[in-house]
Amino acid sequence: MELVVFDLDGTLLNRESVISEYTRETLRLLDERDIAYTVATGRTLHGARAILEGHAFQLPQAYKNGVMIWHPDSKRISSGATLTPDELDKVVLACLGQGVTPFVFTLDEDDESTVYHPPVLSNVERKLVRSISIQEHKRVSALDALPADATVTHVNSIGDGEAIKAVLRSVNDEPNLVAYSGIALEGQQWRWLDVHHSDASKGGAIKTMKRLLGLERVICFGDSDNDLSMFEVADESYAPANANDNIKSAATAVIGHHDDEGIAHFLRERFALDAQ
Repeated sequence: MELVVFDLDGTLLNRESVISEYTRETLRLLDERDIAYTVATGRTLHGARAILEGHAFQLPQAYKNGVMIWHPDSKRISSGATLTPDELDKVVLACLGQGVTPFVFTLDEDDESTVYHPPVLSNVERKLVRSISIQEHKRVSALDALPADATVTHVNSIGDGEAIKAVLRSVNDEPNLVAYSGIALEGQQWRWLDVHHSDASKGGAIKTMKRLLGLERVICFGDSDNDLSMFEVADESYAPANANDNIKSAATAVIGHHDDEGIAHFLRERFALDAQ
């Protein structure tokens, strides 16, 4: 059997960051045919929960680029490689040195996530708070209250493009860290930054899910560099027309644009979902 794995933003979701009605119906058809599907996203669980609710995503799901796997059946989180205190210090100092606010995500013993950050400095950082759904977290605290033994899963930031690129260069010099960056607001200079341990990846999470589910093949869809690791382990990988050049080069094929429901159209043809 096959496991279908979706990235969310720029892939399964349209430009409004929602699942369209046509895609919703396509997922329903997959479910009726007992075709297994899940997500591997850079979003947090909190940031994806409302989007996925009601779409029969019942299998384990990878969040924060494979840093954690959510198990809906048992309502628990299993985590991969996390940041050491020394690695976290380097990320935080790199951010603060460029005037960028680090948002530090932790995982508590009861699988709840606490977010630690200094005072938010700018309007665009307030937008980040909304976009990564920090308000939905039950626990938000000041960075100086971060426990020394905290389990740190990842760090998010947003800021001026040049500042983020400077942080990116600094982080990428560290052997056990990996950082992704991209445009935060279309047509503007703001960029987002996501940093986690190099041993955590979407590809690693997919291997784990494949083993847990006892499935033989993986078909995946993604549009950004953080999807490359799952393209490497998948049997088939597809990039929407809006994907970056790195992903298109690594893909089995390039399919329709995410805002034209390209993934849904492909799936209907690939699995003959419209056949009576």
